[in-house]
Amino acid sequence: MNDEPLPIGLREVREAAARLRGVAVRTPLLHDTPLDALVGARLLLKVEPLQRTGSFKFRGAYNAIARSTAPSVVAWSSGNHAQGVALAAALLGKRATIVMPADAPRIKQERTRALGAEIVLYDRARESREAIGAAIAERTGAAIVRPYDDPDVIAGQGTVGLEIVEQAAELGLLPDLAVVCCGGGGLIAGCATALRALLPQIRVYAAEPAGHDDTARSLARGERVANAPGVRSICDALLAPEPGALTFGINRRLLAGGLVASDAEVRRAMALAFSELKVVVEPGGAVALAALLAGRLDCRGRTVAVVLSGGNVDPDLYARVLAAC
Repeated sequence: MNDEPLPIGLREVREAAARLRGVAVRTPLLHDTPLDALVGARLLLKVEPLQRTGSFKFRGAYNAIARSTAPSVVAWSSGNHAQGVALAAALLGKRATIVMPADAPRIKQERTRALGAEIVLYDRARESREAIGAAIAERTGAAIVRPYDDPDVIAGQGTVGLEIVEQAAELGLLPDLAVVCCGGGGLIAGCATALRALLPQIRVYAAEPAGHDDTARSLARGERVANAPGVRSICDALLAPEPGALTFGINRRLLAGGLVASDAEVRRAMALAFSELKVVVEPGGAVALAALLAGRLDCRGRTVAVVLSGGNVDPDLYARVLAAC
């Protein structure tokens, strides 16, 4: 086992929490919901759709931008990181440019522009968002705020895990397991850092869309592996081509494994979140719940923390999901 120090630890997560205090929302941790009976476990549901900009991404973006001395920032994102960066930059008095795929949900593009950011669209099948963003940064002197492979971003996302432990303790509960949505791996790397530091025996699992289970396969192989090109999913927020270098370095040390959910299972989870929790969850934000509802993890009789990571779903898509379930 690699015993080199990890890029961040509990100290960095606590420092991020101090920066975010009074700026980010301490989102609810729902418990004793009707979903418990469906999985035979007590679920503790962390509701990040109620975070500013509708997802956890604001946490990491604000932490990173607050630590930067550059007058402007550039980021690449399908929408949630874009909105988090746009709002954080506006709050901190900095200019933001966001490189977004042309097929990103319309609502995410519109909200990013409304927050004051300039958008540069690209073709995700033919162009490199990283190359476009790097060129903008070189030309303008902007700081790059990466969506996941950045220690400050990871530490900011880790405040989700820190709050889970604090809120569970307030309820007199301690989770045995945690399941967290995973794209590039920043959220789960940060959460696992906090959760494993405070609850050393907890087992933390990544949840990914079918066909984009690069973290699960990388964990099994012991090295980073990429997704097959051209594989599509309803979970637009989780379509990173492979795990981040920094995030995988953390996740291979701290995670117990990876779970996978199909698009159909994600749709069911979205519908159940609406009908049973009265919470709007986007496809990528519902993957952890979907994997549990599909029985991918034996959690019977356990207490399980589940992160619902975002709620920025296109209204037309959401209407179709609810109508079909």
